[in-house]
Amino acid sequence: MEMKEGRRIKTLNPFSTIIPYIMVERSDSQNTINDCFDVSGAEQLVRRLRTEGYDSIGILHIVIAAYVRALSQRPAVNRFIRGQKIYARNGIVINMAVKRKMSLEGDETTVKLKCNPSDTLIDIYHKFNELLLDTVSSEESEANSTDTAARIIGYIPGLIKKWVIWFLKTLDYFGLLPSALINASPFHGSMFITSMASLNIPPIRHHLYNFGNVPVFIAFGAKRAELVLNEDGSVTKRRVVDFVANLDERICDGYYYASALKMFKKYLVSPEALLNPPEEVVEDIR
Repeated sequence: MEMKEGRRIKTLNPFSTIIPYIMVERSDSQNTINDCFDVSGAEQLVRRLRTEGYDSIGILHIVIAAYVRALSQRPAVNRFIRGQKIYARNGIVINMAVKRKMSLEGDETTVKLKCNPSDTLIDIYHKFNELLLDTVSSEESEANSTDTAARIIGYIPGLIKKWVIWFLKTLDYFGLLPSALINASPFHGSMFITSMASLNIPPIRHHLYNFGNVPVFIAFGAKRAELVLNEDGSVTKRRVVDFVANLDERICDGYYYASALKMFKKYLVSPEALLNPPEEVVEDIR
């Protein structure tokens, strides 16, 4: 069965097809992992690329590119649940909340970055910066589609608004939500990412949303120093970035998730490979 966002997977084992009926809500089925990565390789690459003209490239670009590359090789992490059925997503959509101004009064909005599995770090850099520039430079009167949809719903009286949200959830359950709303929704996508680095605080453990179909939420924090005890008894100081990943365990098994996260971390530690497209893009099962 084809849908706006993906296709239903028909060759899953029986146990996998039953799990979404047992753990109905995404909040029932979220697992959390805390980890960190050595940021020295990423910092070295960022310094080099900035001298080559990519002035605003940073760790965030590398994190997104590393995740996109991991999905290109482990596509099951890009699945989603709808109506207690498991679907393979068409394309990769990264959601992120941003503030137009870094102040207490600054408006917050959500951007949706559409990526291809074959995208390189430079592709991600250009796509994300263009999207961010359009969002941050726009005035409040030039709200994006997410802001516009929220504003329209916000005008509805409270009791009727509750019914409208229920109706939208029902449409979403059956895959009948209009494409315009899906494209505007921060609750639909491959992954939601939030950066605590600009706030200089550790990453938060963020819940998954029951509405929509985002299966992974990743938060990463500011750089920090860490002392590492070597085998010979010496101590080495390194700079690391902590991250927290909240995962919908219904879309794939733990072994597959572990493999995908190891690949994600590999690209974070050694991001040079992200400058070239993947040798091949792996497709999910039918």
